[in-house]
Order: sequence, then C-alpha cells, then structure tokens
Amino acid sequence: MATLKYSRQRESIKEFLMTRTDHPTADVVYQHLREVYPNISLGTVYRNLSLLADLGEIQKIHTGDGADRFDGQIHQHYHVVCTRCHRVMDLDMDYFSQIEDQASAHFHGKILGHVTNFYGICENCLKDETQTH
Repeated sequence: MATLKYSRQRESIKEFLMTRTDHPTADVVYQHLREVYPNISLGTVYRNLSLLADLGEIQKIHTGDGADRFDGQIHQHYHVVCTRCHRVMDLDMDYFSQIEDQASAHFHGKILGHVTNFYGICENCLKDETQTH
C-alpha cells in the first residue's frame, strides 16, 4: 500500500475527536473545522473521517436510525445509543472478548473482533419524560 500523504486537515479531525466524549457527527466535525479551515468542504471532512475509520485511527459508530457518530478513542469499548435523542455514550464495562472465542467455534474463518451497541433511553430523556407527565 502506498504511503499516505500527511494532511493537516486529517490530523485536525483526529485531534478534535480525541478531545470529545460526545461522539460527534460529521456535521459537528465540519462546523468545528470550518473555524480553523474556512474553505474546507463537507466532502473533505466525510472522506477524511471514512479514511481514518478505515485505517483504524478512529471509530465510526452506526447508530441505526441516526447519523453516524465518530469516536477518537479506539480501544475496545461499548456504546449506548439513546433511541430518543440519538446521543451516543461510552458504556463503562468490561469488554467481552470471550464472545469472539464462541463465534470462532461456529465460523470457519478467523474472527477479528466484534462491535456491539446497546440501545436505551438516556438519563436526560428519562428526566424529560417524567417532567412532562
């Protein structure tokens, strides 16, 4: 594979994601980068986010029915997606690598990892629900 040329914009995207715990969408990343690079296009942000995810330098989180989110933390961990507000939160629990051993027993290839999202209603949405009733 050819060596990837250095890009200040790509590095800025990575640095921005490393400072965030709210798992921003591509649009949020774009709005932030426009402050630094006023001429950057949304397409450039999307391409760089996809490239960084493909390279394993960030995580792309598919939320089901909301916009994809991005996470600068690449260690193995789980997320919870709120089904009301689509907020994505880190879930502070052990990573279950044993499930990969179980999957390997039923798969004739090689299991490399797994992705699991949990779905629920976040604390803020529950609070709003009880205040409106």
